[in-house]
Amino acid sequence: QLQLVESGGGLVQPGGSLRLSCAASGSIWGYYSLPWFAQAPGRGGGGVGCITKGGVPTYVNSVKGRFPIARDNAENTAYLLMNSLQPEDTAVYYCAAKPFGHSCSEGGMNYWGKGTLVTVSS
Repeated sequence: QLQLVESGGGLVQPGGSLRLSCAASGSIWGYYSLPWFAQAPGRGGGGVGCITKGGVPTYVNSVKGRFPIARDNAENTAYLLMNSLQPEDTAVYYCAAKPFGHSCSEGGMNYWGKGTLVTVSS
């Protein structure tokens, strides 16, 4: 069993930055690949990126170069580093965990956090 808790969201002006954290407890953290998702108000959700259990990140094109993903297995924490934020980035951001041992490209999602709201507005 794995519990995920996101933090770090808030209100930021366009062009600003935030660092979201995803803290995990309850299982062998290092064996899980960790995707990030965004659910925008009134719009559909979608993937932002993913970091493998080995620490290799992948990104959707819309955030490539702006939202680096990192993880610290010693601290059981993953990070979404959000730069050059724009109003269209406003969303609830969720971290999740793939099934044990799966890579980012494999299907399925076993665990979800409850999300943290990022609002980009002047």
